[in-house]
Amino acid sequence: MNVRTAAFADLDPLTAYAIWRLRVDVFVVEQECAYPELDGRDAEPTTQHWWVPGDADGEAPVAAYLRVLATPDPHEARIGRVVTAPAHRGRGLAATLMRDTLGALRETGVRSVVLDAQSHLSDWYAALGFDIVGPEFLEDGIPHVPMRQELAAP
Repeated sequence: MNVRTAAFADLDPLTAYAIWRLRVDVFVVEQECAYPELDGRDAEPTTQHWWVPGDADGEAPVAAYLRVLATPDPHEARIGRVVTAPAHRGRGLAATLMRDTLGALRETGVRSVVLDAQSHLSDWYAALGFDIVGPEFLEDGIPHVPMRQELAAP
């Protein structure tokens, strides 16, 4: 599988458009959450965009995606916007993307990773090594739980 990563400044325009289109299609349209998907965090110099390329025909040019944000703690990272295109679901792409990202973060000295998981996906994240670390909360009308993973040294 061909996992790719880039900073905002290094994303080509067609890939950037495909990423944002996928996020809007799933989080805003499919999940019926009207919220500002383009939140300004994508362009931060420390944000890393990770994705699995999709169909060459352009129907789903990005098959799976996530972004990594910096936190105030330089040894911690935040993963968010984990999404898989409907046509590519059930193939393990998001799990592969998560594993590759976690491995790369570990190699750069990140010691812990946090995320806010949709509650119905908490078991999926737990299978990847995350633990629930706080109470459930609503975000855009969807139940979420805060989760954390401590990374072993490389």
